[in-house]
Amino acid sequence: MLRAIGRKIAKHHRAKQTPHGKQSVKKLMAHGASASSIELSGDTKLFDRVARKWNVDYAFYKTGPDKYLLFFKAGQADAMTACFSEYSRKVLNKSKSRRIPIQDQLKRASEQLAQERPRPKERVQEVVHADR
Repeated sequence: MLRAIGRKIAKHHRAKQTPHGKQSVKKLMAHGASASSIELSGDTKLFDRVARKWNVDYAFYKTGPDKYLLFFKAGQADAMTACFSEYSRKVLNKSKSRRIPIQDQLKRASEQLAQERPRPKERVQEVVHADR
């Protein structure tokens, strides 16, 4: 009986805890703390990875194609600035990447194949036993 009561109290306690990490704007606003927002355009998945590292509570609100408003708690402003600086550094490094796009690689490969001279096909007739 005591275990059942303990489980019920623990379940109730877990339900009252505020969610962390990525969440809806409605849940973020329900935390009771004031929220701030920043405009974000670009890769949201990359921001998710960085924000998990910094334990930031945030929410995205889509304002247009590839444009978002990023809401976060005002109490986490220091963690948010560190998180955002790391995110922007990663975005800049990604754009400066020296990898060649796959389409360009395919174009170069097709050009090389076109430049190579085709081999003449050799037709050889198999030897057949004539005395059978």
